[in-house]
Amino acid sequence: MKKVIIAGGTGFIGTYFEKRFNDIGYDVKIISRHPHNIQWDDKKAIVEALEGSELLINLAGKSVNCRYNEKNMKEIMSSRIKTTNILGKCILDCNNPPKVWMNSSTATIYRHAEDRPMTEENGEIGTGFSVDVATNWEKEFFSFNLPKTRKLALRTAIVLGKNGGVIIPYRNLTRFGLGGIQGNGKQKFSWIHIEDLFQIVLFLNNRNDLEGVFNCSSPNPVSNAELMKLLREEMNVKIGLPAPKWMLEIGAAVIRTETELVLKSRWVLPEKLEKEGFIFTYNTLDKTLRNIL
Repeated sequence: MKKVIIAGGTGFIGTYFEKRFNDIGYDVKIISRHPHNIQWDDKKAIVEALEGSELLINLAGKSVNCRYNEKNMKEIMSSRIKTTNILGKCILDCNNPPKVWMNSSTATIYRHAEDRPMTEENGEIGTGFSVDVATNWEKEFFSFNLPKTRKLALRTAIVLGKNGGVIIPYRNLTRFGLGGIQGNGKQKFSWIHIEDLFQIVLFLNNRNDLEGVFNCSSPNPVSNAELMKLLREEMNVKIGLPAPKWMLEIGAAVIRTETELVLKSRWVLPEKLEKEGFIFTYNTLDKTLRNIL
């Protein structure tokens, strides 16, 4: 039985991946802080799980949906660096290490882009805390020399699915008539359907010739204005009041999050995946929203 290890596998993406891997006959092991899973401080158990595995997927890290105060910023950074470091060291201790290690990264690594899309080859790395997290995360990941393990960093856009993630707050805003543009509405929204993300993992796992960084995002990003319009249409809501930046700043403070999550223009294209022949099932946002709503 093929074995896959999902680190940080108890969140929205991890639970979906666990179910889908079980569906296709994998033995799935989860590393997390939850008592019934393999614990992060149990190095022996982690090495044992990794031995002879086909694939390790690391999704671990504190959610960025919080206020960027000193305590949270420290936890966001350290939770990613520490867990990646633990996994790298445990792989080094394996006699028969995982064939493939896929580590989460984020499409937020690129700069705010309203002028042109960012690809793996010509994308420009941005500045600020979120970018620092992404660059340090990837630096830690690629610092390990693992000749028997192929490594891929997944620069993932905003993940959309039925039972979690950002679709829930967007849906609630739209339902209560607040589904208008946010900010000026021009900022780009790059996303990926959770099933396409799973299929990317399978695709990359089967391609022994591929490694390095991959943008995991739909090939058809939209503006914030288009996103909110499609949400209103799909939910049959006629009114959508806009939320200017000053209003978002107040709202973000109240619900303990940051406006960057909706105001940063993420214009990301999956150039390498498409060049290698990956075909998206949910390539447009209307098709995606129809499926998950």
